[in-house]
Amino acid sequence: MSMTETLAASAFGVTANAARRIAFIMEHENQPGAMMRIAVSGGGCSGFQYGFSIDDTANDDDRVFERDGAKVVIDETSLELLAGSEIDYVEDLVGSAFQIRNPNAKSGCGCGNSFSV
Repeated sequence: MSMTETLAASAFGVTANAARRIAFIMEHENQPGAMMRIAVSGGGCSGFQYGFSIDDTANDDDRVFERDGAKVVIDETSLELLAGSEIDYVEDLVGSAFQIRNPNAKSGCGCGNSFSV
């Protein structure tokens, strides 16, 4: 059974900017009840990489984190590597992207999507 966590008690944070962008994407994709799935897998130039997708189902081993109606779902294995992290949506002169601030990452690569622990 999946659990929905509030930010106050969560092991994973969602910034207001990220919540707004997730809600926008779900509306734009015509999937208002869907969630952003974040998964960590082996790969990338530093050992692990982040993966993002849209999902409308939470599995038994998933944790769901919600802010302002936007939901992020993470499987328990990925959450072990993401504990204490926060997702943000950043816009600058170069472009815009989701960014994960992961205190468990010992190093990362220039792309920001790969890290090591």
